[in-house]
Amino acid sequence: MDAAPAFKRGLVEPVDVKRIFFCGDPHGHFEHIIETVHAHRPVAIVLLGDVQPKEPLEQALKPILALTEVWWIHGNHDTDSDADYDHLFGSALADRNLHGRVVEVAGVRIAGLGGIFREQIWSASGQPRYPSAEAFLAQCGKGNRWRGGLPRKHRSSIFPSEFDPLLQEKADVLVTHEAPSCHPHGFQVIDDLAASLGVGLAFHGHHHEHIDYRKEEATRLGFTPVGVAYCEIRNQLGHLVPTTCWRTAFPGDRLEER
Repeated sequence: MDAAPAFKRGLVEPVDVKRIFFCGDPHGHFEHIIETVHAHRPVAIVLLGDVQPKEPLEQALKPILALTEVWWIHGNHDTDSDADYDHLFGSALADRNLHGRVVEVAGVRIAGLGGIFREQIWSASGQPRYPSAEAFLAQCGKGNRWRGGLPRKHRSSIFPSEFDPLLQEKADVLVTHEAPSCHPHGFQVIDDLAASLGVGLAFHGHHHEHIDYRKEEATRLGFTPVGVAYCEIRNQLGHLVPTTCWRTAFPGDRLEER
């Protein structure tokens, strides 16, 4: 039995729910992820943005690289500093970025959308100010460029040119940093993307909280939304994966900033 069709039916038990774990914003903390991979041996993990490793990502996760596949999307804080950017986008795991594409991971098609909507680029409603990075650069003074290209901050901004091609794809699961409309600070365009992709589940980070979205929301949306909290881990059904270290090591959620 293939596990992928289970996603089309929502929270239905696939063959092995340990196949893929979805990890909420780590903000440089990986002890709980390393512990959990050693304990459960998932085939793959997906980091849901705001990764912020204090060293290249392959070094931060070296204890588990032989045990599981590591995939990720970026969040807004992954462009806070040169180090935040380089340790992720310049790491040996740079090719594991799911942003703007669909990749089959452990038999499951996962679509990724990293970053956030910023009004200076695209508020996710109405016409975008800049449809692409190239359009923004055409109006960007040379003094505002970073390393000859986009300002570092806007390398975590979502451009329509990155979003729109996903509307032509199909997937089983969507992972985003931003939330769908069922979250108080979510976006209808995430709903539209999930519907176009035909996913059964959509995982998001960013807001540092796990909201128990009502079943009515899944019925309304046509997919099951799962918000994964700060340093939290969920399995591919959206169920909490218990760990022994993260709550004591990281007792408070950080307030998110755009």
